[in-house]
Amino acid sequence: MAEPALRPRRLQADLDDRWSEGCTNAWKLWEEIVPLGYKGSYQRVRAYLHDRRTSPRPANARPPSPRTVAGWILRRPETLTETEQLQLKAVRTHCSELDALTRHVRSFATMLTERQGERLPDWLDTVRQDDLPSLHTLAAGIDRDCDAVIAGLSLPWSSGVVEGHVNRIKMLKRQMFGRAGFTFLRKRVLMS
Repeated sequence: MAEPALRPRRLQADLDDRWSEGCTNAWKLWEEIVPLGYKGSYQRVRAYLHDRRTSPRPANARPPSPRTVAGWILRRPETLTETEQLQLKAVRTHCSELDALTRHVRSFATMLTERQGERLPDWLDTVRQDDLPSLHTLAAGIDRDCDAVIAGLSLPWSSGVVEGHVNRIKMLKRQMFGRAGFTFLRKRVLMS
């Protein structure tokens, strides 16, 4: 079937441009080109766009979302599928900041999981050498209590149980807010 011709090539180019911008409504496009001098009918525009809709289009790969890329960076590399590994490699190739960030995150994860707290000062020095302001902020925060962070990365003990109790008490306090006084809250905490 021959493609219906829209006589003035400039109008055809305008339609093609608007189509590539995402406007695929034939009526709206017809209303836009009539003031530009198009004297043809709406049916001709509709037929032209119908051919555009039914013709095979090249597949445009959408870039991964920031959340997806963050998930790839934060997961263990061996748990990524082959396509995820290839996509992450492509992202890292195109963005040197993400490549450096990925290296730092994975290095920190290794320190954390293998209890290698003694490597923290070297890791902080490496982070400061790259131009990653958000990691510089993290490094400054870690520097404020470096000994405690090294101990947390090295020692097998955890304050998780205590933190769990504190979290439970805070939840009870939020539930009781405005309902009763301290004595009732104290009783509820002690009873649970």
